[in-house]
Amino acid sequence: MVPHDRLIALIPAFNEEATIGAIVAQIRRRWRCPVAVIDDCSTDATARIARQAGATVLPLTLQLGAWGAIQTGLRYALRQGYRIAVTLDADGQHEPDCIGELLEPLATDAADVAIGAFPERASRARRIAWSYFRWLTGLKLEDITSGFRAYNHAAMTVLATQDASLLDYQDVGVLLILRRRGLRTVEVPVSMQARVQGASRVFRSWWIVGQYMVQTSVLCLARIGTRPSSTAPDD
Repeated sequence: MVPHDRLIALIPAFNEEATIGAIVAQIRRRWRCPVAVIDDCSTDATARIARQAGATVLPLTLQLGAWGAIQTGLRYALRQGYRIAVTLDADGQHEPDCIGELLEPLATDAADVAIGAFPERASRARRIAWSYFRWLTGLKLEDITSGFRAYNHAAMTVLATQDASLLDYQDVGVLLILRRRGLRTVEVPVSMQARVQGASRVFRSWWIVGQYMVQTSVLCLARIGTRPSSTAPDD
């Protein structure tokens, strides 16, 4: 198992006051590791509640979205010397008890990135998008949009670079960059809960799904991730 002094949990959050405190407390109680909540310009008590629960809060001055918030967290983690970062959503879907299942492939050097997969959660729109992007990119993953992930130091370093800064989502673009750099990604079956409140940023309407698919298709057709692999950073 990864030593806890090398592990940090990163949680991007926007207006998640109803859930963030319990998530932070559960992670700290179960894993005894630091938690950083990246507050994406929340207008509610998210930041205050996260601090009260024991998290370090990284407040953003501009709203960056989920991926921009996660990249901020990865850069913070690298500066602080952490070697493993686990990312979770702030809406209560991801089970902190499953973090150990994500860490196992990294601890045994079977993978550089582990994704917590629960394909059964997918709506019809999500299943259509996943199938399309698997066909377009050749990715062999079932749950492409899961934000429940563990990254080792090599993956953290790659995803903290400027090359990954123009992405909007933690899904296809991130996966293609990892593939381009020769990093190994595996899926780990996990359980997930229904959202306590709110809806998916991407899959809440067919119009937004269409915009997402066009934008991500352009990213794929620009051949991100298909150029010859360069050597991955040393772990």
